[in-house]
Amino acid sequence: MIKSFKFCPNCGHSIDHFDFRKMSCKNCDLVYYQNVAAAVAVILKKEDKILFTVRNREPKKGMLDLAGGFTDPNESAERTCQREIEEELGIKIPLENFKYFLSQPNTYEYKEVPYKTCDLAFIADFPDEEITLEKDEIAEVKWVPINEINLDEIGFDSLRKVVETYIKNQ
Repeated sequence: MIKSFKFCPNCGHSIDHFDFRKMSCKNCDLVYYQNVAAAVAVILKKEDKILFTVRNREPKKGMLDLAGGFTDPNESAERTCQREIEEELGIKIPLENFKYFLSQPNTYEYKEVPYKTCDLAFIADFPDEEITLEKDEIAEVKWVPINEINLDEIGFDSLRKVVETYIKNQ
């Protein structure tokens, strides 16, 4: 349960029920469904290496991550991959170069609010372009050979499972 959601956003009455699926108010009959947010993560590969980012903010600051982020309204997952990589790394990859790999459920806790997500993982070849980091979000990038990846250094369980599955498929 989200501790900060105690009152109905429609009428201000105390909330009767709230879980990760829905919130309901008996006073005004509002039913609000908490839908899962779509997010993407991209395995950027070059030869036998994967590009990891190092998170520069919470949650999971200092941990390894994959480039990616939340899908905006009216945006496809592939377009999210393209936009997030351009924002975070300053490189451009054509939409058709993102190949869907698999999905994993995740809980992304931000400022004590847990967001349920469905993380959609894609794979793309890294283009020969210079990286320009978005320093607010990313402290640095690391190219890690597949056989040297330490899954415990990856911040999110969902992405740990994605990378583990990728390694097994190689």
